Amino acid sequence: MQAQSPIVKTKPLIAKKFALYLPLIKSLQTSLLLLTGVAGYLSAHTKVNWLDFWQMIPSLFLAIAGSTILNMWWDQDIDAKMKRTHKRPTSAGQVTREEVLNLGIAVSVIGIGWALLVNWLYGIVVFAGLFFDVVVYSMWLKRRTCWSIVWGGISGAMPILAGRVLAVGQIDAIGLLLASAILFWIPTHTLTFSLKFSEDYSNAGVPTFPSTYGEAATRFAIAFSSVVAALTMGLAAVWIGVTAGVLRLFIVLSAGLFFLAATTVFRPSDRVNFSLFKYASMYMLFAMLLIIP
Repeated sequence: MQAQSPIVKTKPLIAKKFALYLPLIKSLQTSLLLLTGVAGYLSAHTKVNWLDFWQMIPSLFLAIAGSTILNMWWDQDIDAKMKRTHKRPTSAGQVTREEVLNLGIAVSVIGIGWALLVNWLYGIVVFAGLFFDVVVYSMWLKRRTCWSIVWGGISGAMPILAGRVLAVGQIDAIGLLLASAILFWIPTHTLTFSLKFSEDYSNAGVPTFPSTYGEAATRFAIAFSSVVAALTMGLAAVWIGVTAGVLRLFIVLSAGLFFLAATTVFRPSDRVNFSLFKYASMYMLFAMLLIIP
């Protein structure tokens, strides 16, 4: 019988490893953050430098993916205690902590290094996003205070600011407004999860808004952050100079967000909470598309 080629043997192994590594980057979350970076760049309404643009996409993607992998490495123990996350490759023991750490460092270094080569200020903003996400949010504050989500929000706001910085060459007021909109939008996601999976977080020993301040205060925080995110994004859109038709569409979309935000405060339910979570995500997705000329 003819011996099987070593190359043939390695192909299934590579495919298997790739299948285990792919969930580590949270592809949907990473793609959405990457989209905000693209929107930030194109919001400048200037002539596109295609060399910078096509280098921004992989460098920003790798930096975001690297930070997510490092978070998975650091949170392996608490992920294993939560029903929502215990089947992740890290918490299920399908990959070792050492290989996850090595992968996260390698991907992060390539992404940050590439970003710095494209533009030093852009690279610093990209690095700031990774630093706030991994070091400040995950390693320092996540297990200590429910207010860690603010610092996690700052990290989530860095991609759109990075894209804007690469386009205009500086940190400007519009870039800060766009980043603020993302910063206020993120609690809609994280606080809704903390309500839905409060038992999970309690089992893992992670402090949340519901466990610290109660469900009513958490719903108010969700509604407040959603409204502020919409108002900030609307102000940024006006400053960018979107057309009257686009602005009207912003108003209609914002009205739906305001209605759900009010409903979750005055007529709270799990269904309304989840509806606000889904709508806020779609709102931000459409907002990113609308500010692109």
